[in-house]
Amino acid sequence: MIYKFSKEFNQIKKELEKAKRILLVAHARPDGDTVGSVFVLKEYLAGSLGKKAVVTCLDSFSEHLKDIFVGEDFVDPEKVKINDYDLLIGCDAVERGFEKIVTSKNKNQTIILLDHHPHLEMKKIKPDIVISDENYSAVCEILYDFFDFHRIEISKKMATYLLTGILGDTGMFQHANTTPRVMEITAGLMRKGAPLAKTIQSSFKSKRLETLKLWGRALERAEMNEKTGVIMSYITKEDLDELGATSEDISSVAEILNTVSEAKFSLVLAEQEDNKIKGSLRSEWYKNVDVSEIARKLRGGGHRLASGFEVAGKLVKNEEGITVE
Repeated sequence: MIYKFSKEFNQIKKELEKAKRILLVAHARPDGDTVGSVFVLKEYLAGSLGKKAVVTCLDSFSEHLKDIFVGEDFVDPEKVKINDYDLLIGCDAVERGFEKIVTSKNKNQTIILLDHHPHLEMKKIKPDIVISDENYSAVCEILYDFFDFHRIEISKKMATYLLTGILGDTGMFQHANTTPRVMEITAGLMRKGAPLAKTIQSSFKSKRLETLKLWGRALERAEMNEKTGVIMSYITKEDLDELGATSEDISSVAEILNTVSEAKFSLVLAEQEDNKIKGSLRSEWYKNVDVSEIARKLRGGGHRLASGFEVAGKLVKNEEGITVE
C-alpha cells in the first residue's frame, strides 16, 4: 500500500521516540474523533514506548463517551505548564482551542498537528509537522494509517478508541466520507476486538430523556426558507436550563433537520456561555451545497458537508423571527 504521508509518519515516530514529556491537546467541545485520537496516542505511548502523556482540553470530558473511555479524563489546562513539555500534539479541528492552550512555543519544543479539515491555519504558532487532509474521514483514520505504516500492533483498547473516532465523524457510516477504505479499516479494527455494536450503542444511541426533550423543542421551532433552501432552528440557554440539558445534547439536531428532503442544508443556532452563539451547518453531497463556504464567511470552518462557526451575541425573537444581537 502507498501511504500519502510516509515522510510525516517517519518524522512523527522519531519525535515520539525522542520526546521526554508529551502533551496531547483535544479540541474544544470534544467529540469522538478528537477524544479517540488523543487517547489512542496516549495508549500507544504507554504500551509501546513506556512513556506517559498528559491529555488536556478547554472543555470537560463528554458524558456520552465515558462508557468507552473508562478511567480516562482531561487535565485542566490551567494546571498544565506548557514549557514543561518538549512535544505538543494537537488532534482534530486544531483551530478550536489549540492556540488558547498553547499560546507560545520555545526553541526546544516540537509541535505536531493532525487534522482532516480543510484550510488549517494557525495564527500565532508555526507547527513543525502537519498532516491535514480532508480526504480522510477522521484523524483516527490518519492514526490507523500511522500505526499500519509502522507495523505497530493495535491493541483491543486502541482499536476501540480508533473505531469511536471513525464512527463519530462518518455519522455511523451514513456520511459521504464513508469510503471503501473506511470500511476496510473498520473490519480490521473489529478483528482486533473493537466492539462495533457496543461502541455505537454506548457512544451514539444511548440518549437521556432531557436530550430527547431538547431535540423536540428544536424540531418544533424548525422553519424552512424556500428561497435559500435552508431549514433552521435554534436553542437558547433558557432551554438548556429549563429542560436540564447540556450543550452536548445539541450536537445531533442539525443532522436530524438535514434529513428533510426539501432542504438543501440545515442550520442550528445555539446560545453558549460568555455571550456567544454556535452555528452548526449540515448538508449532503447530492444537495450540492458547500456549507464550509458559509462557515468561513463567519470565521468558522469545517468540511463541505459539516461545518460550524461561533459569533458574539444572543438570540432575540421578534416578529421577523430570530435575530442575533
